[in-house]
Amino acid sequence: MATRHVYVVRHGAADTFGELTDVGRRQVALLGERLADLPVTAVWHSPLPRAVATARILQAYLPAASVAEAAELVDHVPYVPDPVPPAWAGFFDGYDSAEAASGTRIAEALVARFARPAETEVHEVLVTHAYPVAWLVRDALAAPPVSWLGLPVGNTALTAIEYRDGVAPTLLVHNDMGHLDGDLRWTGFGPAVRP
Repeated sequence: MATRHVYVVRHGAADTFGELTDVGRRQVALLGERLADLPVTAVWHSPLPRAVATARILQAYLPAASVAEAAELVDHVPYVPDPVPPAWAGFFDGYDSAEAASGTRIAEALVARFARPAETEVHEVLVTHAYPVAWLVRDALAAPPVSWLGLPVGNTALTAIEYRDGVAPTLLVHNDMGHLDGDLRWTGFGPAVRP
């Protein structure tokens, strides 16, 4: 088995209809410039419009890479803790067991497909959403399932993970927004102190 280099990114900033905003397109262009020198072989994206649009913009910066949809990258809640931590009660209000089971299945499929070594060395960009990024980080660190809840993920932030045969995954970087101007950096999840 060979090393799988995975560059996991959240889509660019989007409006309430799921379409990239001008800010989102600028974020993606800056991410594209950052990734352009890497030997990326494939760009996989969620089926949702904001991820599809992000992947299309990245394609201009990564012309040698194939671009395709991966259903496992869809936005989903990967794990619902039981009991729900009090700070998260509002977030999980209304989730039923069927929705929780569906999220678990998608999370398992995501890990099975991308969180493992490859047959030949590959460099892949995964364009997804905040929760799947957090889940892949939690998985790489072998952290408890509830750990995904506290992991921030900014729009077009870069998370890089390497998977090699016989060793634990290596988390190289998480939520790196160094390619973004200061006013383009944050998670999109409401006001907060920006580091």
